[in-house]
Amino acid sequence: MELVAQRSGPVRSAQGVEVIAKLEYDELNDPDIILVPGGMGTRTLAHDKSFLSWLTDIGNRSKVVASVCTGSALLAAAGLLESHRPTSNKLAFEWASSFGDDVSWEYHARWVHDGCRWTSSGVAAGIDMAAALIGHLFGQKVQTEVTKRVEYQPQTNSTVDPFARFQGPR
Repeated sequence: MELVAQRSGPVRSAQGVEVIAKLEYDELNDPDIILVPGGMGTRTLAHDKSFLSWLTDIGNRSKVVASVCTGSALLAAAGLLESHRPTSNKLAFEWASSFGDDVSWEYHARWVHDGCRWTSSGVAAGIDMAAALIGHLFGQKVQTEVTKRVEYQPQTNSTVDPFARFQGPR
């Protein structure tokens, strides 16, 4: 796993958590999986032509393209969700779903797996999606072993989305 950013080095979240990006965008070559996180930073990146161009290119070269939360808005803005069914965080769903031309946004979904695209609604749903992705790639036995080791009981039904009701009917 490699963390990638515009410039290598420390990257601080809006909450103050800092991670270290070891690679710059142009140093990433043909990854098997890309995972685009969400958060407040997506609001500016969704209009950053240089970033979106890079994301389009790297996404088209990846075997699996995934996002957590409003990372799906970036995938849609980059054209990577055309003809796909994604979801996003319910608190930002209206904003996220404003991107893309031929995108069938799923409001009532904890996560959505559509072809080689995986999107989750929120952070905890992203953990459930990751467990499902592990199961998809490596089988149920490996998924069970991984979740058992981290003492996590994932929601295995992607349509169980209790948070959709808090934002009103759709």
